[in-house]
Amino acid sequence: MVDRWGAVVARHAALVVVLGVLALVGAAVLGSSVFDSLSQGGFDDRNSESAREQRAERAVFGNRAVDVVAVYSSEDRLATDPAFRSAVQETLDGIPEGTTTHVVTYYDTESPDLLSGDRRSTQVLISLAGGSQKELLSSWDELKPTLEAEGLRTDLAGSFAVYGDVNHISETDLRRAELLTLPIVLVLSLLIFGSLVAASMPVLVGVFSVVGALAVLRLLAAVTDVSVFSVNVVTLIGLGLAVDYALFIVSRFREELGRRPTDDPDAVAASVRTTMATAGRTVLFSGLTVAAALSSLLVFPQTFLRSMGYGGMAAVLVAMVTALTVLPAVLRLLGRRIDRGRVPLLNRPAAVQGAAEHGAWARLARSVMRRPVTYLVVVTGALLLVASPFLNVVWGGVDYRVLPEDAPSRVAAERLNEDFGPERSNADVLLRDADGEAVQAVTTELEAVPGVTAVQPVARSGDDTLLRAFWEGNSQSQASQRIVTDLRAVTVDEGSVLVGGVTAATVDLLDSIGSHLPWMGLIVVGVMLLLLFLAFGSVVLPVKAVLMNIVSITAAFGVVTWIFSDGHLEGLLGFESQGFLDATQPILMLAILFGLSMDYEVFLLSRVREEWDLSHDNTRAVAVGVQKTGRIITSAALLLAVVIGAFSTSGLVFMKLIGIGMLVALLVDATVVRALLVPATMKLLGRLNWWAPAPMRRWWDRHGFHENDAATPARAPQSAVEKAA
Repeated sequence: MVDRWGAVVARHAALVVVLGVLALVGAAVLGSSVFDSLSQGGFDDRNSESAREQRAERAVFGNRAVDVVAVYSSEDRLATDPAFRSAVQETLDGIPEGTTTHVVTYYDTESPDLLSGDRRSTQVLISLAGGSQKELLSSWDELKPTLEAEGLRTDLAGSFAVYGDVNHISETDLRRAELLTLPIVLVLSLLIFGSLVAASMPVLVGVFSVVGALAVLRLLAAVTDVSVFSVNVVTLIGLGLAVDYALFIVSRFREELGRRPTDDPDAVAASVRTTMATAGRTVLFSGLTVAAALSSLLVFPQTFLRSMGYGGMAAVLVAMVTALTVLPAVLRLLGRRIDRGRVPLLNRPAAVQGAAEHGAWARLARSVMRRPVTYLVVVTGALLLVASPFLNVVWGGVDYRVLPEDAPSRVAAERLNEDFGPERSNADVLLRDADGEAVQAVTTELEAVPGVTAVQPVARSGDDTLLRAFWEGNSQSQASQRIVTDLRAVTVDEGSVLVGGVTAATVDLLDSIGSHLPWMGLIVVGVMLLLLFLAFGSVVLPVKAVLMNIVSITAAFGVVTWIFSDGHLEGLLGFESQGFLDATQPILMLAILFGLSMDYEVFLLSRVREEWDLSHDNTRAVAVGVQKTGRIITSAALLLAVVIGAFSTSGLVFMKLIGIGMLVALLVDATVVRALLVPATMKLLGRLNWWAPAPMRRWWDRHGFHENDAATPARAPQSAVEKAA
């Protein structure tokens, strides 16, 4: 199938390139407005108790949540001075109509909680207008510029101030990552390929991938909510896989060209067909497996996670389609000019590296296969040791500490904690259809919950009452989560009680992720097993691949737990540990890493399978496969590490976590797993590597995705390109 498609592309190369360029221009126009169509937030499950409480509260009382805290302060005046009060009141009088539902000040309530200890600062609690997250954010965008008080210092804290800073820093980091990675990828590609033309191919595919995926997100946003954070995963996956796929395709194309005489008029077209039948087939299965892994995010009800699935799948599939259409068409038109712009020092003769079965990578593989049990036990034990901190992981959600120390909303939050006493958290408790006696009874029970310092009435309408429970401590701490659980244990004989708020939303998020995680696992593992069977006709290799992926990914989770939850390397990496991991980030890492690790697995096993079909010598097949892919996989990992590494420089803790975690997993997978664990396990399994039950074997022989037997000459003279690989 893929080889026939290669023939079509080779025959109509110019047309394919023209259509590709037109599609790129159209995608650029469509995707240019993508940010205006994307939503913010989306971390809640609409069926959770906190989400139901929020909807019911807004339906009865309007929005009463404290969305923004404006802190006004002066070095030389007390907040009770008439001039101070006048400045605050004039600012609040200028709030645009329709942007808020409630504004609470010290001057209205005389609540001592709203006045700092030195009486030189005061809080203003603001509830935004809007029935949806998008409307609330729109209100915040309109309100924010009007909150600066003349003659007073103004600091803005609260969830929407944090959202605003997170979005701004995220967009800035994204632009910086793109500006950093593309030139570095081009330079490293030049070092790897040794020619300017060949080195430009990963960048070419990367541009198509990112621009095309943004256009897909723009279309998806027209029919469903898509989070703005999906753009980050588009850049990461789009550039990363563009590098991988371009390396796979271009390396094989140059290898095939090297096999054929320079005076053969059909050499270029034949090389394209063979490249598509081999490396193209690998890219096809890699793209499908990565997309399948990312599709598992769609089982989660949170818009944030589903959006990451949308963005990742879009980037993967666009990169795959580009690598199977535009790239081979460009190679067909370039022909041997793919090596134009050679850098002499980067093109030393490669004959010294030996034959495919005796090169450095092959020697390493043979060394491993002489002592497979030792390597398997030692390497697996080391990875499990690295993974061990994950056994004690603590989960939480996002708060102001994910921001850099100089972010305005973080500065404001820390001023609140410093000037107004210890940090406090709260939960909204909504009583439905409860009379005054029931409200009093519930209030008494809530006050008796260990850790609760106060329970205050907020609003009442008929038989509906809104209370607010307070306690000291950060909203994301384990203690706060336990308090919410205890609050929810309070019931009434008649009516109902719903508990919501920031901490309650985190508790519900953890419960939701925990309940959907098994379904994600079933989808990922099931689809991987199916696709790898279709690719290789074995039921053993897919199971082995899944198990090794679990080991390497768990090691990465151990590293991020040790760093970001336990608080190691804070000064070196420039962050402050929250004492827990945001639960959504490892889920995202799991989906991406499972897909990316299968990318290298498919590429390696494809070359092993080629040699196995020729020789049926397991040791030789593994050694040759590792030799022919070792340099390319290492190069691809290096280039992808640059892309991912750019995210580890982010000012946002959760983006830094993803960058470092994926960087560790990628390097472990491309080196330790592929060079050591794969040869060791394949040696131990022997012929069982390719085993399948007889009915499945017969089905695969008739319907499986085989590489074209004629695609690779049986024992063609070896070229310098092959030796270098």
